[in-house]
Amino acid sequence: MQQKQTNNQLALAVITALFFMWGFLTSLNDILIPHLKAVFELNYTQSMLIQFTFFSAYFIMSMPSGKIVSSFGFKRGIIIGLVVSGIGALMFYPAAALPSYGLFLTALFVLASGITLLQVAANPYVAALGNPDTSSSRLNLAQAFNSLGTTIAPYLGGLLILAIAVKGADQLAAMEPSALAAYKTAEAQSVQMPYIGLAAILFLLAGVISWFNLPKISNEEDGDHGTFMGALKVRHLRLGVVGIFVYVGAEVAIGSFLVSYMSQDFIAGFSEAQAAKYVSYYWGGAMIGRFIGSALMQKIDAGKLLGIFSIVAALLVGTSILTTGHIAMWAILSVGLFNSIMFPTIFTLGIKKMGRLTGRASSLLVMAIVGGALIPVLQGVLADNIGIHLAFFLPLLCYLYIAYYGFAGSRISTDDDLPAQVSDTELSPAEA
Repeated sequence: MQQKQTNNQLALAVITALFFMWGFLTSLNDILIPHLKAVFELNYTQSMLIQFTFFSAYFIMSMPSGKIVSSFGFKRGIIIGLVVSGIGALMFYPAAALPSYGLFLTALFVLASGITLLQVAANPYVAALGNPDTSSSRLNLAQAFNSLGTTIAPYLGGLLILAIAVKGADQLAAMEPSALAAYKTAEAQSVQMPYIGLAAILFLLAGVISWFNLPKISNEEDGDHGTFMGALKVRHLRLGVVGIFVYVGAEVAIGSFLVSYMSQDFIAGFSEAQAAKYVSYYWGGAMIGRFIGSALMQKIDAGKLLGIFSIVAALLVGTSILTTGHIAMWAILSVGLFNSIMFPTIFTLGIKKMGRLTGRASSLLVMAIVGGALIPVLQGVLADNIGIHLAFFLPLLCYLYIAYYGFAGSRISTDDDLPAQVSDTELSPAEA
């Protein structure tokens, strides 16, 4: 028994590194966006294709990833995910050598496809790795390391990728064509070494996990797990899918625009390298808020706390829109603190009392992460047409919807079309 517990703890330590890595890689996009925007002279809409491509992988690859895990198991699924992500990171080298924005987007899609597979495999594995009564504790620990990755990435990315000041439009216009081409190539190639380093780490992790004797976790028992359409008939799940969509969209949209926003003269007037360091406050706030929210949920109803956090987030975004200078800057950065509990809380409320449909409900909620692909692009369109300042009105609307879901939409009434085989018991490790 003692040996089994020790093996589980070692396995948890290894798998937790995955949460850190995909948090790091996801948050690094916030630095990649302003960099490639300058290199390829993109407008805001075009630069948001980075997030569109990255988060589209969640929608497109979620179901194939589930089939891979079902066919090959958790361990092999994790190894395949790491290898695919490593290949995507390596593709940044030829994308920068050309340089080609299209190839950068292709590399991002491959990288995100690997991360999607990691999410599908690692989340249930961590939940099932040990005593079912402590599965939430293990997941919270792993998610805290995910937040650590999102906090560190912008700072390091700013040092490595945005270290050289980007020339303005007037400076670029004054350059000779040959000098301009050489400048753009040099700027694009500044991402090569960081992503080669990340690829090496991903491949190393794959090797460690293939060598490591991970405990085997049984899959869900065979049986009737219902249909996706059956799950969508349940009101609180259906509204929860929309909640995940708008939450991820709002979180990613704000993070994606932070460097450009703080670079504006009427906000902070920072250089892009300076602004990148402050992005860590946004993601670091989410890490701190996760611990605070976990403690508050011991005494406050999850739906009510979700509603309160969402209202505060909306007020902070509104404050940033209505003000300028450092007040506007710190208001938008503070939103990260209140983002913290939203994803896991919406997810938990969405699958509540879904019984045999829990697996289908979970898949639908994961697919809704595609909001991170669509909403940033829409905010990019708004920024191009009404300005970056007013464009933050879009995430404000998202937070108002989440507040509605927390206070009302997540409530289960007698009119809800719940599955017949519903159970009030906690999820088994395989379903968590």
